[in-house]
This record gives sequence, C-alpha cells and structure tokens, in this order.
Amino acid sequence: MSTERILVDRRVADTFAQKFVAKVKALPWGDPSKDDVIFGAVVGMPTVDRVHNLVNDAVAKGAKVLLSGENQGTIMPATIVDYVTPDMQLFREESFGPSVSITRFETVEEAIQLANDTEYGLSAAVFGRDIARAVEVAKRIDSGMCHVNGPTVHDEAQMPFGGVKASGYGRFGGKSAINEFTELRWITIQTTPRHYPF
Repeated sequence: MSTERILVDRRVADTFAQKFVAKVKALPWGDPSKDDVIFGAVVGMPTVDRVHNLVNDAVAKGAKVLLSGENQGTIMPATIVDYVTPDMQLFREESFGPSVSITRFETVEEAIQLANDTEYGLSAAVFGRDIARAVEVAKRIDSGMCHVNGPTVHDEAQMPFGGVKASGYGRFGGKSAINEFTELRWITIQTTPRHYPF
C-alpha cells in the first residue's frame, strides 16, 4: 500500500514539491537497530540496485531528482523524483524501496487517466477540498481501495482488503475472508418418508 506515485495538479505542483521535500528531508534514516529512524534497510541489495536503475532511467528521460542520498549497504535514504512521465520505468514499476515519483497533470480527466495507467491496483488516495468531487474521482480509479483525504496505507480488520488487476486475488478481512476461503455447500438428511408426485 506504500505510495510510490503522486499525481499533482500542475498549478500547485511547485509548492507541493517544495513542501514535500522539506518534510521528507526532516525524516531520519539509518540503521534501525541503532537509531529510531523512519527509513531503514530494504530487503536486499537487488532492491537497492532496482531503485537506482529506475531513478537513472527516469533522469535519462527528463525527470529531476529533488531528494536522494548515498545508501549504506541496504540502508537507503528517501528519494523523490519530479517530472515523471508514463514513458519512464519509475512510473510503471514498483520499486519496493524508499522512492516516490511526482507526475504533474493539467485536468481531473488527465489525473484519472494517469492514475489508471498502471497494471497495479491495490490502494489509492484522492485529496481535495471539495469532498463530493473527490469521491466522484475516487469512484473512477481502478483500485481495490481508495481513500479520500487519507493515506494509501490503511487497513481495518472488518473491511474487505484486496486489489484489482495485477494487485489482487480476492479479498480478506471480516466476512470477505470467509467468503474467499470457503466454498458454500448444502447437505441434507432425509429422516422421514417423502412424497414423490409420480
């Protein structure tokens, strides 16, 4: 559910990017066994290489790195890449690392098209002052979950959790888990004689 793609209205994108970088820059990173950090180690060196390759591909195609740093083995700082477009691997693929891309859009229709232009569909979020409009946008996003004015990372035990497209095989949570992992059957026992019409 980690947010890896952020779509921002071009009219506020510069201000958003500046504030976002300042916020993320203030978050500590390092060895979680030694310090209280937000960004620690990724699963292995292949993930480090993957993040670097995705970022390098984006930069080669015109993206701009707003925040990064040198990894210490598998310990990685946050990376923010702006001006990411659909022709970049960073837009298309999940990094499974501490990287996020910013893609700018002109209209709500373009934002919806960009949001749905992915083979994945686990979780999404829509932010806006006009809640009714945000809900209408959320209804048009191809994802198993979509949160309005809340983070993509959200789970409640009683709710059906799961995605669509390449991000999902059914649902779990609450009654949904029972439905997904059981097969409803009907077994009867006849204990008295039964009348048959012929």
